[in-house]
Amino acid sequence: MSAPRILLVTRNLPPLLGGMERLNLRLAAALAERAEVHVVGPGGAAAHLPPEVLLHPVPLKPLPRFLAAAFARTMALARRLRPEWIVAGSALTAPMALAAARISGAQAAAYAHGLDLAVPHPLYRALWHPAIRRLDRLIVNSRYTAGLAHALGVPDGRLAIVHPGVDLPLPDPQARARFRVRHELGERPVLLSVGRLTARKGLREFVTDVLPRIVAERPDAVLVVVGDVPKDALHARAQTPDSILENARRLGLEHNLRFTGPLVGAALDEAWYAADVHVFPVRELPNDPEGFGMVAIEAAAHGLPTVAYATGGVVDAVADGQSGSLVPPGDAASFADAVLQLLAKPLDEAGIRAFARDFAWEAFGERVGRVLL
Repeated sequence: MSAPRILLVTRNLPPLLGGMERLNLRLAAALAERAEVHVVGPGGAAAHLPPEVLLHPVPLKPLPRFLAAAFARTMALARRLRPEWIVAGSALTAPMALAAARISGAQAAAYAHGLDLAVPHPLYRALWHPAIRRLDRLIVNSRYTAGLAHALGVPDGRLAIVHPGVDLPLPDPQARARFRVRHELGERPVLLSVGRLTARKGLREFVTDVLPRIVAERPDAVLVVVGDVPKDALHARAQTPDSILENARRLGLEHNLRFTGPLVGAALDEAWYAADVHVFPVRELPNDPEGFGMVAIEAAAHGLPTVAYATGGVVDAVADGQSGSLVPPGDAASFADAVLQLLAKPLDEAGIRAFARDFAWEAFGERVGRVLL
């Protein structure tokens, strides 16, 4: 019996770098273990995809050009390949997946991340939301995103929650020392933030409202920020490093803040191992939700606890008391207290890692496979 055929259409693949891109790469790889997979996505992504996955490249930008080219390529491939499933890597490409499925006899699915269900643009809501409601399956990354889908009218029978996965790194006893020597951190308490610098991530507000409270108790504490402003991201408002640093200077905290820029691979692993607490001060903003919080799971995989505001899908990504602490949204004093408590009395690393193991990419692949195949 021949393997089923799946057509995956997504904009979220390298050369963009971020959580959605990593997830779509893993989604393609997981499906390729169970099916023949073709991908319509940005040119240049082939170098990152498994060799058995065939990429049909389209231009990444500008966005209208991507949408037009991806729609034409997806429709042509659907007619020629006659796949069993056409899967959108985010709700952004759900309408073309649905249209191609209807003309080819396939079933249509999408993996929704949260923001792609909440974009406020009237045209998006008028054209995309009806398509999302008519999908045969909608996979979502958290209970919170499932709530957004319900609000759009997606019935329970078509909805499945599959949390994003994480790599489980091998121990590296020297990583902490290497990173700290390279960045001249010594034995200072290190708070780590990893991710795109958007308004939703709340780094500027953290520096203004939370960091001063921490430094008052631990004057040598330093916030290390890994990441940069978003490029080509959907509906993202940036907080530039300069604007964050200006707030720190105004408060006399410039020596308690470091920017590394983006880090990937072994360099990012070293940052996780070098830190004492991962801070995730996500803000509650209208029409700009945090669908899950993959960085909290990545921190846990390295034995690092997270302190986060309990908003959106973050509550699925942090086990309060096991992998970190959840505090009321916007409560800067509680956030600072939680960080100080973890610095004074760290959580058990084995318990933190045990939480992360439930999110291994292998489990992600099995769960997606059960939904689609």
